[in-house]
Amino acid sequence: MHSEAEAHLSKRCPVMRRLIKAHGPCLLVPQKCSPYEALVSAVAHQQLHANAAEAILRRFKALFPEARFPKPEQVMDATDEALRGCGFSMGKMLAIRDIAAKTLSGQIPKRAVALKLDDEELIERLVAVRGVGRWTVEMLLIFTLGRPDVFPSDDFGVRNGWRVAKKLDEMPKPKEFRALAERWQPHRTLAAWYLWRAADAAKL
Repeated sequence: MHSEAEAHLSKRCPVMRRLIKAHGPCLLVPQKCSPYEALVSAVAHQQLHANAAEAILRRFKALFPEARFPKPEQVMDATDEALRGCGFSMGKMLAIRDIAAKTLSGQIPKRAVALKLDDEELIERLVAVRGVGRWTVEMLLIFTLGRPDVFPSDDFGVRNGWRVAKKLDEMPKPKEFRALAERWQPHRTLAAWYLWRAADAAKL
């Protein structure tokens, strides 16, 4: 699915060529959910182990068993006690309410609308939402909307992957890393994916 991008990266960058050879074809397949659902899930996962976040999300979904995923209207109508009872902190509860409210107002677009907006326009609209920063929107662009040229230069794993791949003592600074990553355009998402693999492999 990503063979053309892999060939491009291999030709442009010896580090990428080595990582692609080591880790094989890219397995990145975007999830076909709404920006609303992706942002709620992202907020739930912030600063938590994945298992703890998934347990909170299961309790959140159980509040509204008739829906596959709680609707924005249901979140707005739920009591603070019910939402906090799922395990959300006060800050996360307020963020999820804001995500629901801004979905209902249209500031957070439906998936069909989001697919037509460019990356920077989506980032600008969504970072105005409580609890949502640029990194969170970049994850949405990569893992929900399948954008091919997103590079999360602030991401710890991506930066660490470059440190590992280049055998550096320190991770690159985000601003310098963003400039360095320009060589991987228009396939920076794929480059990030391979750097995540390098970082993960180093943990084994």
